[in-house]
Amino acid sequence: MCVMEAGSADMDTSAAGDEPSAPAAATVRATVVQASTVFYDTPATIDKAEGLIAEAAEKGSQLVLFPEVFVGGFPRGSTFGAVIGSGGPGLAKGKEDYRKYFASAIDVPGPEVSRLGGLAAKYKVYLVIGVVERDVYTLYNTVLFFSPLGELLGKHRKLVPTALERAIWACGDGSTLSLYDTPVGKIGALLCWESKMPLARTALYAKGIQIFCAPTADDSEVWLASMRHIAHEGGCFVMSANQFCLRKDYPPPPGYTFAGFDQEPPPETVVCCGGSVIVSPSGAVLAGPNYEGEGLVTADLDLGEIVDAKFGFDVVGHSARPEVLTLIVKDQPQIPVCFTSASANAPGPSSGSV
Repeated sequence: MCVMEAGSADMDTSAAGDEPSAPAAATVRATVVQASTVFYDTPATIDKAEGLIAEAAEKGSQLVLFPEVFVGGFPRGSTFGAVIGSGGPGLAKGKEDYRKYFASAIDVPGPEVSRLGGLAAKYKVYLVIGVVERDVYTLYNTVLFFSPLGELLGKHRKLVPTALERAIWACGDGSTLSLYDTPVGKIGALLCWESKMPLARTALYAKGIQIFCAPTADDSEVWLASMRHIAHEGGCFVMSANQFCLRKDYPPPPGYTFAGFDQEPPPETVVCCGGSVIVSPSGAVLAGPNYEGEGLVTADLDLGEIVDAKFGFDVVGHSARPEVLTLIVKDQPQIPVCFTSASANAPGPSSGSV
C-alpha cells in the first residue's frame, strides 16, 4: 500500500473523551483515501473503509475523504445494455446487471449509514464518503458528511451525472448544494465533473467554502490541472479522491464485462490509476498525486493560507462585480409530486432534504 504525506506538524491523536479535539493553531490534518470498492459487496466495502479510516486516524487525521460512489461502486466499463431506441440484444443482460447494482446501493438514512456514522465516531474523524444512494426505485450519486460524534451532517447529490451515467443515476437539485461549518473548517463537495460547472463552484465559494472535497472517477492529467485551478480560483483547499482499480477488482467475465476495450482486459490491467491529490489555496500540490496504487494521501492544511489567497483574489468578495454579473441559486427541493392535503412541513420522499 502506497502512503503519501506532506507536512510533519505534531497533532493530538488521543482517542480519549467524547468530544473531538479542536485543530491546533488552525491547522487540520486531512487524508484522501485512494482505494477500490469491493464491487457488488457493500458490507465488505464498508469493512474495507473501516481499515482505511483506522489507518488515517492513526496518523492523526481529523478529516478523511473517500472516492466517488466508494460504497456501491463506480460501474466502470458497464453499459447496462443502454442503446438509443427501444432495446437491443444486450438489454436483458443490462437489466440483470442493473438489478445487482441496485441491490448494492444504500438507503439514506439506513443501516449502512448508521454503520458509517459509527465509524466516524469510533475513530473521531470528520468523514466524507461517496455512496450510491437508493431513494425508493431511483439511484443517486451522493456524498455523505459525518461528524466525529457519528452524526450525519447531511448529503450532496450530484447535480448532473456525466454522459451515460444518466442511465443509472438521477440528477440532484439545489437543496443539497450544502456547506458544513465544522471545527476543522467549512466543508463542501462537488462530485467529479460536476466540479467543472462554474456556477456550482461559485455557489460554494459564496457560502465560504474552505475545504473543497472533489471525489472523482477521473484519473487524467487534465483533472489534476482542474483541481489546481479550482483551489487557486476559490482560494480554498481542494481534496480529490479517486479509486485505484485493477480489472480483477471487478467481478470476472462473463458476469461483468468491460466495454471500450478491443478484448476483455487481463486481471492485472489498471482500469483506473487514481491520481488522488491535495492542493493548497495557492494552487500548489501539497500531497500526491498518487498514480501508483491504493493508499493514503495526507497533508496538514494551514487555514491561514486562505487569508493569503483571498488578499489577492476573492471571487465572490472584493473581486466580484455584482452590478455586472450575478448568480441566483434555486436551493429549494424540486419535488415531482405534491399533495395539497399533506402538511406543508413534511418533505416528500424524494425531496433530497436531510
